[in-house]
Amino acid sequence: MSAKDAPPPLPEPLLVPVADSHTHLDMQSGTVEEALTKAAAVGVTTLVQVGCDIKGSQWAAETAAAHDNVHAAVALHPNEAPRIVLGDPDGWSRQGAREAGGDAALDDALAEIDRLAALPHVRGVGETGLDHFRTGPEGMAAQERSFRAHIEIAKRHGKALVIHDREAHADVLRVLDEEGAPERTIFHCYSGDAEMAEICAAKGYYMSFAGNVTFKNAQPLRDALAVAPLELVLVETDAPFLTPAPYRGRPGAPYLIPVTVRAMAAVRGITEEELAGAIAVNTARAFDY
Repeated sequence: MSAKDAPPPLPEPLLVPVADSHTHLDMQSGTVEEALTKAAAVGVTTLVQVGCDIKGSQWAAETAAAHDNVHAAVALHPNEAPRIVLGDPDGWSRQGAREAGGDAALDDALAEIDRLAALPHVRGVGETGLDHFRTGPEGMAAQERSFRAHIEIAKRHGKALVIHDREAHADVLRVLDEEGAPERTIFHCYSGDAEMAEICAAKGYYMSFAGNVTFKNAQPLRDALAVAPLELVLVETDAPFLTPAPYRGRPGAPYLIPVTVRAMAAVRGITEEELAGAIAVNTARAFDY
């Protein structure tokens, strides 16, 4: 195994336990039990496992049912909706090549997300939203229809809404305004600037920061973190993606949360204990556990 593929070392444990508000254990190596043990060893005692498609959402619900300290979020990822409707001839997603299923196939998939969202250990509907980076203009209609449906599902079941917003800030905010956002709405892997953070703050939206807040070129993210109200700040890994510096590019996992928490505390000019305490309370409130 090259150094680049090697898992980063365990960081110093946090003294105040926190939650990883967004992770993908099904895309990480090793067992769920191993991931939970390593995370708990450094003070990361709760995980939110997030589904991106039907299979992943079913797995998230089953995993949360089997583990007290794992909560699930279920959804069709913004890039999944156009694949269901228009097909995926290149097989870029984990399911391989797919035929176009049209609107009926999207309805069937949304019905399954709706069924899963009713389960008690499913605490969130997401990650849903808009992605103008991976989906071209031909997929926008399917993506927006799916997003609106997820907002409705979250509200009807009283669950948190977990948003994926990639290069689509204005459109995401517009759809939330048009539909009426759920009581608890979380911008996963917050990617806006300080100006957008003030809009989110005014609306009471949670902002979850991932390992990319540590990247050299991420000053706009640090500026956003500096102005976000402390009671609306969450932390996540989005593992195996967005591994924090100095381990950028290596496989991420929930046990790396302390690295990001320490970087965030430095941006805020507060102790890591103060930040971790706030994050623990905020995540429990956001996901109602």
